[in-house]
Amino acid sequence: MERIADGIWRWTARHPEWHPGAWGAEVGCYALAGAAGTTLIDPLAPEGDEGFWGRLDGVVTGPVVVLITIGYHLRSAEAVCARYPGTTVWGHRNVGRRMADTTPFRELSPAGAPPGVRAYAIGRPQRAELPVLVESHRALAFGDAIVGTGHGLRMWCNEPVDDRRRRFYAERFAPTVEPILAEPFDHVLVTHGPPVVSGGPRALADAVHAPPWYHRG
Repeated sequence: MERIADGIWRWTARHPEWHPGAWGAEVGCYALAGAAGTTLIDPLAPEGDEGFWGRLDGVVTGPVVVLITIGYHLRSAEAVCARYPGTTVWGHRNVGRRMADTTPFRELSPAGAPPGVRAYAIGRPQRAELPVLVESHRALAFGDAIVGTGHGLRMWCNEPVDDRRRRFYAERFAPTVEPILAEPFDHVLVTHGPPVVSGGPRALADAVHAPPWYHRG
């Protein structure tokens, strides 16, 4: 577990359901701790790591909220709820369909989010991914739409990029992300690839103005 900024910790874990190839198999997870409590973003407990929960205990302060950025990123959210009673999971309605009825769940949307959190609708048609901004930490988190690459942040296309897909991202996807640039954030936290610590708006602007990026395997 690595402290990457004031009050922000990151760890990675091998996703047991990831099959396309080596890139992306290690997914990034985040803990944002402060005086008011702790926000966990897309948490995944590393399989077989018996010391993980103790390390997380050392980071967690106050009540816990779990934010799920995309419908299928439930990961270890239910285990977090079991360890920290009173935790509520917030995510797209598809997340709720994957959870046990006994797990506290609230639907996340631009109109409904925990205090101090903003959620954004992206994509046209709209995706089941909701980037989230944790205001206290000035940290913006994406699920799969934006990833970290050797060239900085990029919009991730899951098919080889041709002229049609390049036009789609330029005309129908990037314009839905661009308004987020006006929001108050410094850091961009991503599931795949390295996050951006400081300089987030410039890095995200570079991503939405660049062609989409494709990598698989």
